[in-house]
Amino acid sequence: MRFLANENVPLEAVQALRKSGFDVAWVRQSAPGMIDPEVLAWAVREQRVLLTFDKDFGELGVSSGSAGRLRRRSVSDSDAAR
Repeated sequence: MRFLANENVPLEAVQALRKSGFDVAWVRQSAPGMIDPEVLAWAVREQRVLLTFDKDFGELGVSSGSAGRLRRRSVSDSDAAR
């Protein structure tokens, strides 16, 4: 599985995924300051799962025509506490 970690994803999470053998591109490392539409386009273009804490990517996907490729998954407070 290939991931694109947005700038707001912590380094520790990126490192843990990479250590587990996943292909993880990280916006903070490769293209700091990249705007959200470009981040989404990158994820779609490279068929990467986008990891982000931004809640507006669903709306951005709809407005950009990428909604069919998006699947939103949130971590609830109870999941995060585990």
